[in-house]
Amino acid sequence: MTTVHRVYNFAAGPAVLPLPVLEEIQRDLLALPGVGMSILEISHRSKTFEAILERAEADIRTLAGVPSNYRVLFLQGGASTQFSMVPMNLLTPGTTADYVDTGSWALKAIKEAQKVGTVNVTGSTKADNYSRIPAPSEMTFTPGAAYVHITSNNTIEGTEWKMLPDAGGAPLVNDTSSDMFSRPIDIARHGLIYAGAQKNMGPAGLTIVIVREDLLQRSQKSLPTMLNYAVQAENKSLYNTPPAFAVYALGLVMKWLVAQGGLDAIAKVNERKAAILYGEIDRTGFYRGTAQKESRSLMNVTFRLATEDLEKLFIKESTAAGFDGLKGHRAVGGMRASIYNAFPEEGVNALVGFMKEFERTHG
Repeated sequence: MTTVHRVYNFAAGPAVLPLPVLEEIQRDLLALPGVGMSILEISHRSKTFEAILERAEADIRTLAGVPSNYRVLFLQGGASTQFSMVPMNLLTPGTTADYVDTGSWALKAIKEAQKVGTVNVTGSTKADNYSRIPAPSEMTFTPGAAYVHITSNNTIEGTEWKMLPDAGGAPLVNDTSSDMFSRPIDIARHGLIYAGAQKNMGPAGLTIVIVREDLLQRSQKSLPTMLNYAVQAENKSLYNTPPAFAVYALGLVMKWLVAQGGLDAIAKVNERKAAILYGEIDRTGFYRGTAQKESRSLMNVTFRLATEDLEKLFIKESTAAGFDGLKGHRAVGGMRASIYNAFPEEGVNALVGFMKEFERTHG
């Protein structure tokens, strides 16, 4: 058997998947057990696929404690399509939606919502280069707002919300694309949660939406059918052909998460991994974390060096040493280590070892 060499994949997304999941996909790709066809070939109307979809939803509900009055939708188009679908479905005429501006993706969501209706940007940390999450005193929500939108983890800037804001009775809408299922999540505090799967839940091509049932009444029949939450819920995410392979793979990741002990257990692992890496960043000052400490993300660790030339050398040498995806987003530069659920702790330790040696030789 050919030995497969795998580098440490720090990419922000599509991102690392659990090795047991990849091995199961590899083993069963030609033919699902007892089916005689690949997941890439079976009908989305078949009993086999219906069972795969139902099992994935059941595990999502178990992991996150999803209440019975919430629907779980398996959609396409990435979180970027949700930037439009959320206001199209929830921002009814004559109302205002509140958005908190905490980074590049939050800003994209704001711009799409402004095309649909009235948007109030309540709280922004743009003046601080999005290095932190706004304090409660910096946010003033609109009385009777249609909803309040936040981005729970800012992938590019490396910040995350440690506590959900008090939305004052308005439905809280949360883009959780890069930290979904990395820690416990209080679904009942939300009206709607959405996440692209390709960072922490599965491969690209699938988006999960968890929406409170009463909000489906806001979806107008005049909306394009594929962009209507009520239609998608009524058809159990099967109005058209869903991304069957991505649903199957996400289901395997959910099964893996359950086997790890659920969200409380994986949160402890993620906290430990992040503490190891931030500890090295803070150790001497050779490396500089870009997010303020009270807002640091457990998923996306961003840091800089003294000069851009030194950063380029770091990327070159780290890539040669078997560390992929450490170059920061083009919008902010520097370095970014994305250490999602499936990223192994030994990979974090290996990066810290490399960072120590790089500092010794170039410091």
